[in-house]
Amino acid sequence: MSEQNKSMEEQVKIKSQEARKLARYMSSTADLVENQILKAQQRGDFNNLDGHGKPLRFDENPYEPPELRMIFKILKDNDCAPYWIELGKEIDADFDRHQRELEKFRRYAVMFYGSKHNRQAVERFEKRKESLYFEERVRLEAINKKILDYNLMCPTYHLGRQNIAVEEIMLEVITQMEAYLETLRQASR
Repeated sequence: MSEQNKSMEEQVKIKSQEARKLARYMSSTADLVENQILKAQQRGDFNNLDGHGKPLRFDENPYEPPELRMIFKILKDNDCAPYWIELGKEIDADFDRHQRELEKFRRYAVMFYGSKHNRQAVERFEKRKESLYFEERVRLEAINKKILDYNLMCPTYHLGRQNIAVEEIMLEVITQMEAYLETLRQASR
């Protein structure tokens, strides 16, 4: 064996002995602490502590800036939330409304194609469809503006929301709706 290999072998042995000593020390320390806690429990040292039997209170957020605690407490006591949280709820409600309006139109289309209709009824249906597309584009643009506002007000980056691509969403909505309407047209013939 070369001198270098012997030297490395000796270093490995030394390191492993040091690691064993550290592991024994850590193990004995953990055992010591555990034994001390068990002895204190047996003596009854934990029996009459303040708050014993009462629920834990999480009124204070340790990550909340101390200068904002009073403001957040007032908001919480009055069932209010910071602006950006309320705005996030509005955004979610607007997305839900968007989906409900699309579903409502689908139900209307089923009723429309399930009955006889004249030229005027077809014109009304087409106007209503175009109106739906226009209103949903406006709704999505408003949602996108709210998302921008939300991201500006949101205190941390990781809580931010991704902007939406209105044109891409509308293209998908129109494509899916037209395909759905075509299946209804085919079924009604």
